Amino acid sequence: MLLDISPLKISRDYRLLFFGQLISFFGSMMTFIVVPWQMYELTGSSAMVGYIYLAEFVPMVVLAFVGGAWADFFDKRRLLRLTEMAQGLASAVLLVNSLLPEPKIWVLFLCVAAHAGLAAIQRPAFESFIQKIIPPELMSAVMELNSIRWSLGEIVSPAIAGVIAVKLGPSIAYALDLVTFAGTLYAVYAIAAVAPPENAERPSWQGIKRAWRYAFSRQELLGTYFIDIAAMFFAMPQALYPALAIVFGAEYVGFFPAAIASGALVASLTSGWTKNIQRHGLMVTLAAVMWGVAIIFFGLSSSIWLALAFLFAAGFFDMISGIFRGSIWNQTIPNYLRGRLASIEMISYLTGPMLGSAKMGIVAERFGVKIALVSGGVLCVVAVAGAALFLPKFLTYDGREGVKQKEIEEAERAEMLRVSEAEF
Repeated sequence: MLLDISPLKISRDYRLLFFGQLISFFGSMMTFIVVPWQMYELTGSSAMVGYIYLAEFVPMVVLAFVGGAWADFFDKRRLLRLTEMAQGLASAVLLVNSLLPEPKIWVLFLCVAAHAGLAAIQRPAFESFIQKIIPPELMSAVMELNSIRWSLGEIVSPAIAGVIAVKLGPSIAYALDLVTFAGTLYAVYAIAAVAPPENAERPSWQGIKRAWRYAFSRQELLGTYFIDIAAMFFAMPQALYPALAIVFGAEYVGFFPAAIASGALVASLTSGWTKNIQRHGLMVTLAAVMWGVAIIFFGLSSSIWLALAFLFAAGFFDMISGIFRGSIWNQTIPNYLRGRLASIEMISYLTGPMLGSAKMGIVAERFGVKIALVSGGVLCVVAVAGAALFLPKFLTYDGREGVKQKEIEEAERAEMLRVSEAEF
């Protein structure tokens, strides 16, 4: 039942990235909380808060294609370095804007769009780098450790950020975010270079289309994409945190994401049992349904502590879903496609929260916060169940068969390349 820390033991580069990103993510989560809060303070509109996530969506989708193709060909370490420096620059712009007598709303949109676009380039490089330094049988452990890193950042940082935003102003939070970038910058400059796969494809539109055709040829991959999109699009509550803080108390603005992260952390710390479960698709489906149920009860809560308890439950089930989705991705996708498929994964797990947050803000503006949350949770349950029924191979997917499929596909590609080289 306990956490498997083997990846930290066997890989120096993974340790560097893990702890470097842990420090950096602590600061990034401050910005994640403070930007919506600052927008709500400047405009008083939940819809405008929702549009922040819409501004992130467009560059994320466009540049994910680029990031995936680059990750399969270029030096992953260099991509990590460049994107990390650029994200630090975007945080610096947010800091300068917050110090103005009248902060500009368009700067908030511009900076969150820049952060999202850079993350779209960075994430495939990070995922494919990890696959090169950690063996496939430890990928479940990697997902668990990564989720703990995420959870720790989301528990402590938002709670602190909420207090800072209310008591001291957003400038302090942005400054702390900028300082914490030093952690990841040190890590990406200290890790060793990892060569791209042999005979790696040059970035091209044809190569991108090939990856998408591969993804859509496998129901077990489609299930991870569509079920997560459905769950997050209909039931992601993050755009409503500022409005909920006005109801329950401004000091609680950071408690809502912290509650979700606390649930996720508990799920991660007790996730040892997941390595014994092979029905990954079924577990993703059940966990996504329970996420929706938890959001329904969150919307019905009249007490702050009851609301936080249901968000805790939502975070727990979301992390269970994430662990099994990550196992499907990392154990079954061939190495030569890993970067491009990582970009598709990123589109899938960010599309729901970004578009869903915009949707949630617009619905709340028109019908109220409670209706937005409860209706979103109900639609989540219905949509997830419907998606699973249309993907029967996803529900019956066995992780052991996925590992075998990856080995066969990589062997077939190696043989094809050997024959091709022999002919020339």
